[in-house]
Amino acid sequence: MNRFPESALSAEITALFDKQFSPEKIEKELAYFEPKLEKSFERTYGWAWLLKLHEALSYSEKNESHGWTKSLQPLTDFIVESYKNFLPKLVYPIRVGEHTNTAFGISLSLDYAIGVNDTAFENLLKSSARKYYYNDCKCPFTWEPSGYDFLSPCLQEAELMSKVLEEAEFEKWMKSFLPELCKEKFIPDPGKVSDRTDGKLVHLDGLNFSRAQNLYACGKMSGDFHDFFFEIADNHIKTSINYVIGSDYMGSHWLATFLVYALIERNEGDQYSE
Repeated sequence: MNRFPESALSAEITALFDKQFSPEKIEKELAYFEPKLEKSFERTYGWAWLLKLHEALSYSEKNESHGWTKSLQPLTDFIVESYKNFLPKLVYPIRVGEHTNTAFGISLSLDYAIGVNDTAFENLLKSSARKYYYNDCKCPFTWEPSGYDFLSPCLQEAELMSKVLEEAEFEKWMKSFLPELCKEKFIPDPGKVSDRTDGKLVHLDGLNFSRAQNLYACGKMSGDFHDFFFEIADNHIKTSINYVIGSDYMGSHWLATFLVYALIERNEGDQYSE
């Protein structure tokens, strides 16, 4: 909608958003969190995507006249407060390759905090990232992926730190964190999917896209690794890009998001030519 505002698809999206982002529906979303057992619902995967959505809507030229972020604000505020309550209690980061991955949640949420100028939230997210990850070294990248991963525990952490650290500090950190990759002694193969109708096994297509996004982000923060990281990322994209359109529902309902997210990351600094 934001990138192709004159398209027919943009008009369809606008109509859908007008229908979905209503104060009444947001009240229902908030009510879902009221029972004690539901307060951790979608923590932190869904939380982070909600904040990423709010950020994207805030950039839209249509937002003010349609009032989307105004309608979402109570839910957004609730999620931000939930983060503020949760992160100080989280002693150790969650390093899995699925929904609860702490680095992924912080990364998307940090985009929101920066985008809407919420300095206090931004500082909390950055300080949490440093607390969890700054002293990490020698991430066992050769152990990846696990069978159900759609995130890379190692690369997702690196992508987050590329947003938290300045370029020189990040390069130094990367060389300690992923020494084999940075010395080009290890080239990771894309994930392989044996059954794209299986909702868990198809995660590996998503892993290829999320790894690519991570590598593009890290490559843009480092002249030393730029070309090598982009080459690996492009190979991951090409492995799974043809399995998005017309795919089984198990992949089609989410893979396009991860693919677009990766390509946007690439195109912000470089042109994806194929």
